[in-house]
Amino acid sequence: MTADEIENLNRARASLARQRSALARRIGASDVAAPSAAEDLTRILLAIEAVDRTLADEGRPHMPPES
Repeated sequence: MTADEIENLNRARASLARQRSALARRIGASDVAAPSAAEDLTRILLAIEAVDRTLADEGRPHMPPES
């Protein structure tokens, strides 16, 4: 995989992580979350895992920024 492809995967993962956070905030703000919200969250989590596996398979595992 090229460096550009790896960078694209990292950007995709960051975008998915932002979606995960936004959806979690919406679910948390709701008195009763719709079942579809949980399904959406599951799909996002699976996508993040798939990107992480791809990066790891390429020898470039995702490394969260240090706090």
